[in-house]
Amino acid sequence: MEPAALITAFVTLLVVIDPVGLAPLFVALTPNMDRARRRAIALRATFTGMALLTLFGIFGQSLLDIIGISMPAFRISGGILLFLIALEMLFERRSQRRKGQASQAEDHPDDDPSIFPLATPLIAGPGAMATMILLAGQAESTLQLVAIHLVMIAVVLTVLLFFLAAGLIERALGETGIIVVTRLLGMLLAALSVQFVLDGLRGVGLIQALG
Repeated sequence: MEPAALITAFVTLLVVIDPVGLAPLFVALTPNMDRARRRAIALRATFTGMALLTLFGIFGQSLLDIIGISMPAFRISGGILLFLIALEMLFERRSQRRKGQASQAEDHPDDDPSIFPLATPLIAGPGAMATMILLAGQAESTLQLVAIHLVMIAVVLTVLLFFLAAGLIERALGETGIIVVTRLLGMLLAALSVQFVLDGLRGVGLIQALG
């Protein structure tokens, strides 16, 4: 695979996954956590996302066909899940839930956003999965397939670097800034979730059928 094709693959995945856009989301989803806990969540989220994208890159459309799930279905379900997260961010339900759990163990599973929503659907979302399937389908040899996965790993490691810098971002924004950014990102997430659902409906031809 030519270097230009690898650069194109890198830029495509970078735009789809959007590490810069995920960094404030990571801050909003891990408020008031210490550095060690944030680092553990960042590592778990990125490596889980990397594993999922590898799975889709290797097995791709064959896996979806075997289990009977279409990419439009992935987009619709991912959109619904993102919308639920957006509601929590907009109405501070997450903050209220965390206050009620303050006396519980610090590693309470409900307080760990590493798998959901960070690893999926934010890092390894429908768009990133579809991109990996498309890029892997263009590979003409095992070596090219490995190169595409190395590009994906580089993009996800970029996400990890932004996650590890979350403390600096949080200090720069301050408590009021975090609240404002959380609400704004909640609105953007809601819009993104609706777009995922619309893309899914368009993929099954429902929107066209409705005119």
